[in-house]
Amino acid sequence: MKVDWQTFWPRVLEGTGQTLTMVFFTLIFSSIIGIVMGLILFVTRKGNLLENKVLNTTLNIFINIIRPVPFIIFLVAIAPLTRAVVGSTIGTAAAIFPMTIAASFAVARVVENNLVSIDPGIIEAAKSMGASPLRVIFDVMIPEAIGPLILGLTFITISLIDFSAVAGTVGGGGLGYLSLTYGYQRFDTSVMFVTVVILIILVQIAQFIGNYFARLFLRR
Repeated sequence: MKVDWQTFWPRVLEGTGQTLTMVFFTLIFSSIIGIVMGLILFVTRKGNLLENKVLNTTLNIFINIIRPVPFIIFLVAIAPLTRAVVGSTIGTAAAIFPMTIAASFAVARVVENNLVSIDPGIIEAAKSMGASPLRVIFDVMIPEAIGPLILGLTFITISLIDFSAVAGTVGGGGLGYLSLTYGYQRFDTSVMFVTVVILIILVQIAQFIGNYFARLFLRR
């Protein structure tokens, strides 16, 4: 049965809103958690500000276990935890929880890689001037890495749009749900086409905004 587009557009707008909600809140939560983890990974490396081999190794192993797992499998695997925390495994809020966990580890690795690229001489100069570890982190490391970090978070944002579509296939709502339910299952290619076009537009907007702010900070 083909959809009546005159009455179906409100569903498309609702699905787009749900997708944006999932991506926005996941990006906020995962950025906070991931940046903290990334900083810990970097400063606890051998020879760094707060060297701690046990903590660094443990966190690295944990990240390396979670990151390779395909999101659809991860989503299903932690469903009991999602139900315990959120109260349900269906809906936008239930999708944000596993998306945040998966994205946090990706953000952590992006942050660590950006910090590693900082010239060690800059950090050593700050330490030699008597700066505390916290001042080195917030006054030297983060400002030096902010431009590349924005580009990294842009990449994460685009991945989250993909995550949201996957979450929609298992009851998370959004454009993924519309595409599966009204497009794939009902063999209506027009619905699938529209949802794909909207997802592409969202990706282009995210990339444009990320590039703009990255250039803004890299010029400083």
